Amino acid sequence: MIRLYHCPQTRSMRSLWLLYEIGVEFEAVERPFDRSLRSPEYLAVNPIGRVPALEIDGRVVWESGAITEYLCERFPSSGLGRAPGDSERADWLIWIHFAETLTQHGAALTQQHIVLYEDSMRSPVLMKLEPKRLGKCYSALERRLEGREFLLDRGFSAADISVGQALYMTRRFARLEPFEQVAAWYERITARPAFQSSLPPAGSSLLYERDFYEPPDS
Repeated sequence: MIRLYHCPQTRSMRSLWLLYEIGVEFEAVERPFDRSLRSPEYLAVNPIGRVPALEIDGRVVWESGAITEYLCERFPSSGLGRAPGDSERADWLIWIHFAETLTQHGAALTQQHIVLYEDSMRSPVLMKLEPKRLGKCYSALERRLEGREFLLDRGFSAADISVGQALYMTRRFARLEPFEQVAAWYERITARPAFQSSLPPAGSSLLYERDFYEPPDS
């Protein structure tokens, strides 16, 4: 049995989407994004108290990038990975891990807009700076997608999943619309049934209550 510990609208969504794309049988254990992640029960699964955590092959794998690489190697017939020696391996790894660059900027803004609930705790400078950093990341994606349907020439892969899920979060702080190639690619990949299956079901506790969080006024 494969079991994924998951909180809606967090990094674990990329592991959930990947599992749906692979088409393997698994159990998704949805947890609230709260202090219960630090409970002794959950720390026995993931010692740093975060999601995702994946129980597979008699052990637990955590860190979303590691889970992505492990699942793609474990299920090579899915075609979502690029094995060592493949001509696209280096690009696949770059974009798999570029997702975390995007996510770190998004996490900083999530903290500023949502976690820090009093204005005195927030940094207006950071809340203006981080969307600009996201814009630079979007520019890099725009150049990569010029003339391409997906991030790799041979088609859709886990790289698209990882970066696409990161954008699912970061587009709440930096709009995609000015980046024509990125916006079209994002619309294309999020129309996939596996992405739709990974969205929070009705009644889930959501991290993001707004579609977009404006930076503070100058």
